Parts: sequence; C-alpha cells; structure tokens
Amino acid sequence: MNSQTFRRATVAVTAAVLLPLGLTACSAEASGDGAAAPAAAPSQSTPATATADGPFGPGCASVPAEGAGSFDGMAKDPVATAASNNPELSTLVAAVKQAGLVDTLNNAENITVFAPTDAAFAKIPKADLGKVLADKAMLTDILTYHVVGEKLTPKQLENGSFETLQKSTLTTKGSGESVTVNDSAKVVCGNVPTANATVYIIDTVLMPE
Repeated sequence: MNSQTFRRATVAVTAAVLLPLGLTACSAEASGDGAAAPAAAPSQSTPATATADGPFGPGCASVPAEGAGSFDGMAKDPVATAASNNPELSTLVAAVKQAGLVDTLNNAENITVFAPTDAAFAKIPKADLGKVLADKAMLTDILTYHVVGEKLTPKQLENGSFETLQKSTLTTKGSGESVTVNDSAKVVCGNVPTANATVYIIDTVLMPE
C-alpha cells in the first residue's frame, strides 16, 4: 500500500515540473498519507487547476523544465534577472542593460512586463534596430512602454486598456491561449511569474504612439 502511494506521489511531483505554479498544490497532495487521496486520483485533477492559473501559450513549451530559466527558477528572481536566464529573451535583456533599466525593473514592485522574444526583435530591420539601441532616450521610451505598473491577470487582458510606465496606453484583448496586445503582438507564453512581476512573452515589439 505504501509503495503504491509513493509511486502516485512521484507522478504528481513530475507533473508539477511542467506546471510550476501547481507545484505547491501537488506537493501538498503528495505529502498526504490518507488512503482516500490515492483512490481519488488527484494526479488528474491537479494539473487542470494549475494550467488554469499558471503559464499558458504555445511558446511555453520551449521553457526549460528545470534550472534558473524554468518557470520555477524565474519565479525566484526579480524580472530582469529572470529574463536573463531565458534564452528566448536575450535581445530584450541586452536592450534593458543598454538603457540602464536593470535595477529599475528589478526593484519595481508588482509590475507586468510584455517581453518581446528574440524573434520579435528580428522583425525589425537591422539598421533601424541599431539606431534604436544607439539612442538611449528612444530605447528607454520603447522598453518602458512594455511595462505596466500592476500585475495583470489573464482575465484582465480579455478587454483591457492600461497605462504603461512610458505614460502611453496599450490595449489587450482575447482569452484562453489567444491574447493580443495592441492588435499586433500575440502572447506566446503568458502569466509567467517572477519575484516582482508577471511576464507575458510576445512575438512583436510594441511601439508607443
């Protein structure tokens, strides 16, 4: 009987590696020794709950399952540091460093960052991107436009309008795994937690009007 309980607990914890926000719930169930818990097959119901509350989107599949760049690892670090551990966000991280915004983002409380992937920056012609990176004021303007001064939930994004740190407004709409920002950028991996922010990884760089 104890052997069966151990095997089921192992399955629950393994599933939690892919769904980090469900880790606490899964661990709590795994620690329960009651005979009724295994009979209720918690390993099937718990992932469904974690999926609803945790990261979503096709791009989440490329996030490492463990280590500093995993969802669990990113949740322990402030947002700029967490982004630096994600291989899909290297251009954004370089831009943040160039603009001198690392400390600003890491020390902010309860913010949302719409984080363009490397592929999003690759859509910008190299000459234009070079000009932006060389102009600190313009770069700061663009990067702070991707930051909202509150943590936004997926529900809030269904039909939202939010003031950014750059003082302009961005809009969001959609639900489930289909969420867009300013009608141009798609969320490819959303609702990613860091120590001080919620991150929505997007496929297009946003430009303030």
